[in-house]
Amino acid sequence: MATKQIKTYSLAEMKDKYIGKVGTVDRDEYEYELRMDVLGKMIKAARQERNLTQEELGKLIGVQKAQISKLESSANSATIDTILKVFKALKAEINFNVKLEDNFVKLA
Repeated sequence: MATKQIKTYSLAEMKDKYIGKVGTVDRDEYEYELRMDVLGKMIKAARQERNLTQEELGKLIGVQKAQISKLESSANSATIDTILKVFKALKAEINFNVKLEDNFVKLA
């Protein structure tokens, strides 16, 4: 009995096919949402490691528990200032990388 060969695909190939190639609007939006989701999970893990409740962390930075909950479920609604405050309160270091495209318009 002959066995049928199964074609396998890499994650990158699947993203290219179903989300869009790197550099397309759909792919950029997907990658952004993914990064924000990961950031929210990192905040939650750091908070739990410090044995803080969402309410306690909120009090440390001056926001309500609901704001911390939203931040942990998806950080895309938070300002950079809030994210920096959270990591400072958690005594965690955070680094941002800014990439500038080669072609940009300089405003006078």
